[in-house]
Amino acid sequence: MKVAIELPSAQATQLESEAKRLGVSVEDLARAAVTDLLAAPDPAFQAATKRILAQNLELYRRLA
Repeated sequence: MKVAIELPSAQATQLESEAKRLGVSVEDLARAAVTDLLAAPDPAFQAATKRILAQNLELYRRLA
């Protein structure tokens, strides 16, 4: 899928500078940023998981 976005001048300049610093194309840097965003776990899911693990910690200890 191809996606076209319009960035404010300051953001475009910052993206270009960061891509140059990293030695990658602007497109590759943008793709990597989107990939990282989509791969990040949902904060609500993480919070629920931590809460459930904490609630069941004693049970897990007994079963171990």
